[in-house]
Amino acid sequence: MLKLLLIAFGLFISPELFADAGVPVLTVETNQSGNQEYSITLQVLGLMTLLTFLPAIVMMMTSFIRVTVVFAILRQALGMQQTPSNQILIGLSLFLTLFIMSPVIEQVNEQSIQPYLNESINASQALEQAQLPFSQFMLGQIRESDLVLFMDLSGTEKLEEGEMPPFKVLVPAFIISELKTAFQIGFLLFIPFLIIDLVIASILMAMGMMMLSPLIISLPFKIMLFVLVDGWALVVGTLANSFL
Repeated sequence: MLKLLLIAFGLFISPELFADAGVPVLTVETNQSGNQEYSITLQVLGLMTLLTFLPAIVMMMTSFIRVTVVFAILRQALGMQQTPSNQILIGLSLFLTLFIMSPVIEQVNEQSIQPYLNESINASQALEQAQLPFSQFMLGQIRESDLVLFMDLSGTEKLEEGEMPPFKVLVPAFIISELKTAFQIGFLLFIPFLIIDLVIASILMAMGMMMLSPLIISLPFKIMLFVLVDGWALVVGTLANSFL
């Protein structure tokens, strides 16, 4: 996860910041008495500010969006508002995201991180090479209509064949596409549980038990159905296969 955070942090930093002619992070000045005074430039302040956006950057550029939304809809469909808890769902989503994104992370590690650590490329080249695997991943999940929408909104000119869209277009288009896909999967998850609710409500209505909430009766049946069909394995497997 730390490696993924560092990669995402680097993707949104302009390579010019790492150029040889960039602004020095620490400056040393000698005063009239011969003592040295140290001052930290605004570059460090800007970098520390960007660190607060790292979690959001990681969530918005990976499969985390689709996974968390589907799990939230699944919990709502089961009728359990607090079970599993938010901490459990977020933790499961994070580990599943790492599993799904592992090919992309390995590709970034081979093409960007390791060459940079071996000093075969500089920081600017490493950032440029790290952007490509994430761009290819996001582009593979984006709907064409969403990409065209944000290209028109941003005023981006028509791309040449094989040319990669800019990051400012890829990321919002990817987010919208992921939300659409997650809602489609959530709709399919809702159908069997909705049928159970309708059957239970009809039976209670026929028995004249209109004052009894159908949710109380249908909840154990929905849990039993979900367990019998091995629901967690089906949902996780469907989510993982949806990115292939």
